[in-house]
Amino acid sequence: MDEHSDVTALPAWLASVEGDAAYAWAINAWRKAAATDKAWFDHAKADKIAHAWPTIFRLTNDRFRGVTFKLLPWQEITVRLLVGWKIPIEIIDAATHEASIAHVRLFRRLDLWIPRKNGKSEFLAALGILFFALERVPGGEGYVFGRNEDQGMVTFQKMRDIVAQAKGLVEDSAGNQRITMSKKGIFLRETGALCQLLTGKPDGKHGRSPTVIVGDEIHEWTTSELAATLRQGTGARLQPIELYASTAGRKASRVGWEWYQESIGIMSGAIDDPRTLVVHFAIGEEDDWTDEAVWRKANPSLGLTPTFDYLRTEFKRAKGRPVDEALFQCYHLNRWVDQVGGWLPTSKWKACGGEPDSWREFAKRFKGRRAFGACDVSATRDITALVWLFEPDEDHEHWGLLPQFWVPEGTLDERAREDRRVDWHRWVRNDALQVTPGDSVDQNFVAKAIMDGIGTFDVRAMGFDPWNAQKLITDLEVDYGLDPELITTLRQGHATLGEATKEFERMVFAQALDHGGHPVLAWMAAHCQVRFDANLNYVPAKSTSADKIDGIVACVMATALAVNQAGPEVSVYEERGLLEIEI
Repeated sequence: MDEHSDVTALPAWLASVEGDAAYAWAINAWRKAAATDKAWFDHAKADKIAHAWPTIFRLTNDRFRGVTFKLLPWQEITVRLLVGWKIPIEIIDAATHEASIAHVRLFRRLDLWIPRKNGKSEFLAALGILFFALERVPGGEGYVFGRNEDQGMVTFQKMRDIVAQAKGLVEDSAGNQRITMSKKGIFLRETGALCQLLTGKPDGKHGRSPTVIVGDEIHEWTTSELAATLRQGTGARLQPIELYASTAGRKASRVGWEWYQESIGIMSGAIDDPRTLVVHFAIGEEDDWTDEAVWRKANPSLGLTPTFDYLRTEFKRAKGRPVDEALFQCYHLNRWVDQVGGWLPTSKWKACGGEPDSWREFAKRFKGRRAFGACDVSATRDITALVWLFEPDEDHEHWGLLPQFWVPEGTLDERAREDRRVDWHRWVRNDALQVTPGDSVDQNFVAKAIMDGIGTFDVRAMGFDPWNAQKLITDLEVDYGLDPELITTLRQGHATLGEATKEFERMVFAQALDHGGHPVLAWMAAHCQVRFDANLNYVPAKSTSADKIDGIVACVMATALAVNQAGPEVSVYEERGLLEIEI
């Protein structure tokens, strides 16, 4: 035990990265630990584990399977910090009931934040095996989980693979079996320790006494209750450890974002928590994400995994597409995402305009053409939008869009006063915007337009968000005789509109769409933001977009109908198949 070594000086393996901004977390962690009362660094233990690691562990996936697990610099630093730093604590001896001192690990929790494809889950799994299988705690308990069982299984399966390939773990030198594995369990015969895969739900998890807790993909968790329950069960253990890892996600995901904020607070010193080691690789807020030199700052395994070729390919695919740019930064540079504005760049939208003001002729030009309609019914004073989406056919290469919009006449002057960026009265004069009498949209005008469209076009389906539209739907069926078989309800969530949002985006960027330059729809497209779910699927975001986007929402709704019901003669879907709409 080297209690009196100078911990103010950085060891060689850490001093080598002192000037590298990507390793600021490591330097901070060392200095905070060194400033912790009575903490000391066990160089012999850190050296022993670091040197033994590649002689025991093997990698498990793809071209790496069976290859010696040689620690990368960031991994070696993490391992040395976790196992080397120790602190004395007072305990009561179990045999004599007298007070004594035990030297235990300083760090009881690891928060690892790193982009995808940097070997996160493989490293997390190996750490789990290190602390569960090699420490040989009698009656040890290990628990592995993610958002759900399937997600937890990714890390747990890697742990099983690592055990199966590791030298001297499954069998001892005499050939005696030391470890028994099942689909959801790893059992150590000599210590009676058991590591289990959990479902991710907190129900029924009390009463456990973990020595090792492994939790992956924090950014997707819907609750942190399971982690808290397991942590509370560690009280009887001398030096339990929690191992957590994740990439960035969306800020609206409360659990993941709050955990990340806590990690950053611990790393910076704003939160006093000397028992948590935060390993953090990400670009800074001021960094230019398009600069390849910055990519290495967030990807410490770059070159090995991911390769530069892979990142460059992903970057080229994302460049110029606001949503894909945000996802590239999130997945590969560990930058959290929020709502994304500028979803449909003005240049891309204008390129789909066809002849100037050709939208005026669309009703005549598209007569009899196969169409899908969607109506986004407003609250009483807002814009109501109706969109017709026309399939390509032998005479029309592109998808066609014909929108119609209504506002209450009684609100028009107020709109013009409050928003001088838009010439509302000119839109009305040019028939780009229609008014209905009074202070709320008269849905009879909308119903008549829908029936006129059904009489003019070959309408295969009409989509409505049931919110605010129930009266209109009833009136269409009862008063206008609309066939109920044509009506489809489309709730404006990710399950229903996620795939359609991506497909509509694809049509815009591929210039496979002709919207005729409709001015109101162009205004809405220019201000449309998208919002993400936990899996970073996205849909138009009404609540945060700078202006009304009802027309774009209706376009996506119509696209959902087309994607779901397009016939086999439409070539774009012949090979891909049809997507089902979840209601």
